[in-house]
Amino acid sequence: MKIPASKMVGFNYIKISGTSMQSGPQTSSLNSHTLAELISNIARSDGDYDTDIPGVMMFRRSKVTDPMPCIYGLGLGVTVQGGKRVMLGDQIFDYVTGQSLVTSLDLPVVSHVTRASIDQPFLGLGLTLDAHVITQCAADMNFTAPLKISTSLAMSVVTLDQGLLNAITRLASLVSEPQLIPLVAPLIKQEIIVRLLNSEHGPILRHLMAAGSPGQQIAKLITWLKRHYTENIAISDLADKAHMSESTFRQHFRAVAGMSPLQYLKHLRLQDARQLMLNEDIDAGSAALRVGYESASQFSREYTRLFGAPPLRDIKRVRLSI
Repeated sequence: MKIPASKMVGFNYIKISGTSMQSGPQTSSLNSHTLAELISNIARSDGDYDTDIPGVMMFRRSKVTDPMPCIYGLGLGVTVQGGKRVMLGDQIFDYVTGQSLVTSLDLPVVSHVTRASIDQPFLGLGLTLDAHVITQCAADMNFTAPLKISTSLAMSVVTLDQGLLNAITRLASLVSEPQLIPLVAPLIKQEIIVRLLNSEHGPILRHLMAAGSPGQQIAKLITWLKRHYTENIAISDLADKAHMSESTFRQHFRAVAGMSPLQYLKHLRLQDARQLMLNEDIDAGSAALRVGYESASQFSREYTRLFGAPPLRDIKRVRLSI
């Protein structure tokens, strides 16, 4: 069973406001051949592959792809081979082999594979993380050092260390031992979360799970927004729900999500409208109304700006590429 390409994550360096912040070595010195073989054995042709291990996905691309707007959720992504670019608002993230990316809440991004060929295809692995398990593990680990975080952005990239690579490889290898998945997979997933919390990814996970922190307030607000984005929502109402002034709310929201609240809302609506047109075969006007747009012309303009073509032409293009 295939899953949406929007679940794949990972990058190499961060470029913010024209400044690149190097996250680590361009390539990993670790031996990831075993993990690459595991993915290749499952993803034998281009596509996105679900597995029998809950929350584990594998990806393969044999050529560079076009930029595609999508949503990255709470999860871990690993680039095992190849390269990819992810754009979050005005920030650009490029990543290559041996990098791990954590996204600590749902973020609208634009991503595409930048390095892939028939001989050296892009190979990736994605793991959905459980917020409850993260919170539980963080509490049990009893961090004594104060939480220091240079950015509130809900994304981080770290070069894979041997322990994390081994745990991910052991989890992926359970595909060949389906009888062990129900008992062993949860244990390895918990180990992966502990290792993430104990790594350079740890601060952003702890920041968004810390009770009463601005990051947690924004995370809760985003969860609410995902359920109510079709409604007529005022920024002042969102700020009230986050228990912040409007200016403070806008500042914290952008710091965490990489874009303004209105941009985030627009992305949610447009992505849902696209899925409605693809899955339910409805027209653009009906889709616009379903996701909360009052003006069909405004919907068409904003849709074209995000997806690069008017609704009808874009939907035809997507269907031809499937």
